[in-house]
Amino acid sequence: MPARKKAEKPSDANALSFEDALAKLEEIVGSMESEQLPLEDLVSQYESGSALLKHCDSVLSTAQKRIELITLSNNEEKGPDSSPSLTASDENPEDPDDNNDINLF
Repeated sequence: MPARKKAEKPSDANALSFEDALAKLEEIVGSMESEQLPLEDLVSQYESGSALLKHCDSVLSTAQKRIELITLSNNEEKGPDSSPSLTASDENPEDPDDNNDINLF
């Protein structure tokens, strides 16, 4: 039987960088998938993984908000006329009734 691993406490997860938390989460998932662990160990690892996932989600959310603020700030510096806005008629001028197609250019 494999040695019992010490579970991460939720407060420990918050001290980790995103990359470290993700690596630990991947380790937990791999362990849960490959090893036959007692139920108590599975629950403990699930709890640790849940805390790590919450931390990763929080870090990603914060990064996304920062990127949005930077983008907004850059757009404001360029002025309102620097980036053209798309309208429904700009998306597909040949067939304005067909809004189901996705146009990349």
